[in-house]
Amino acid sequence: MFSLPAFRTIWMGQFVSIFGDFVAIFAVVSMITFRWHGSATQVTIAITLALVPLAIIGPPAGVLVDHWNVKRVMIGSDLSRAVIAVLLAWMTNSWQIGMVLFALGCASSLFVPAQSIAVRTLIPRERLLQANAMLMQAFYLIRIISPLVAAAIVSALSEKACFYIDSGSFVFSALMIATLTIHRPPREGADKTLSGLSKDFAEGNRFIFTHPGLSFVFLAMAIAMFVMSSFMPLISIFVRDVLHGATRTYGVVSSCVGFGMILGTTLVTKISRGKARPGVVVMGLLSLGVATAVLATSRIPFQAGVSTFLMGFSIAMVLIPAQTMSQQETPPQMVGRVSSTFMSMISIAQVFGLLLSGSAAQRLGMQRLFAVCSAVLVVIAAAGWMFLRSRRQPEAAAA
Repeated sequence: MFSLPAFRTIWMGQFVSIFGDFVAIFAVVSMITFRWHGSATQVTIAITLALVPLAIIGPPAGVLVDHWNVKRVMIGSDLSRAVIAVLLAWMTNSWQIGMVLFALGCASSLFVPAQSIAVRTLIPRERLLQANAMLMQAFYLIRIISPLVAAAIVSALSEKACFYIDSGSFVFSALMIATLTIHRPPREGADKTLSGLSKDFAEGNRFIFTHPGLSFVFLAMAIAMFVMSSFMPLISIFVRDVLHGATRTYGVVSSCVGFGMILGTTLVTKISRGKARPGVVVMGLLSLGVATAVLATSRIPFQAGVSTFLMGFSIAMVLIPAQTMSQQETPPQMVGRVSSTFMSMISIAQVFGLLLSGSAAQRLGMQRLFAVCSAVLVVIAAAGWMFLRSRRQPEAAAA
């Protein structure tokens, strides 16, 4: 894949930009938890505010991006986020942090569908699964590195340094994108009125939810992200209260997610052989249920690390087939709308997971909550397997 100059440029820009994002998020969680001695609810609210724009603004933003110059949209989004990220260094409470993260989410809601269009335009269709896998591997590698690096930066310099690094990473991404040449034919006769844009929005959603394969993997992806987002804000509190650890332990346990994601990505690429397979998604859901059960019984950092490793492994097996199917099966003129709905479903699942995690953990206790989620995931995986089996039987009979 690195023999393709356009992919190499996108990969480098995203590697640096995502690294900055993770460093900043780690600094936010660390600052609220360990410096301000905040609660799980405060951490949850701050992270939720970053996701709300992607959930609400994302789908209509995708419709607009389908009509706009994607290169300009990506550069404008990156430069806007570079300015906004600097503001994090001057915030003094979790609510202020949340407002800045909300603004970052608004800018990101335009970048995500634009990037998906760029990848679909620049990368041959038969290499999309490999391209998505390698972009995800960059994401996962950063997931490993960033908590350890961010913990060292916070310890040596403070959280402000992490926020400045995040700002610089957006500038670097914009410079990389500026070197790309994206030839995307304009949509002839496209209706850009409010009525026309509304029809485009409805058309994109109708395509997703009437496509049996896409509708299933999108739903599975939303479930997986709901579980993952429920746990992420609780892990810092879990490390502090159950494992009796501090920032460094939290960094190690968080990094294990990335190791699992890299292994999961490699396995998905080998199993799928260039084509997204819904059956892999079912395996991912079942594996996520097992990982959650391990977390429910964790008493020492090593056991917690094993569970987060398995979580990362499982999420890769769900996300990559879902994202690749959304690109392979979608007509080129609808990629922005479909990809933004994809991200919206992820964000909605994350928002609900974050909002419910704090109160559910207080009512049930964190470990009991993890056990309940494990059981639900196993049931959903079984239902998904039966659904796919029922689809294969008529196809086999017709053949």
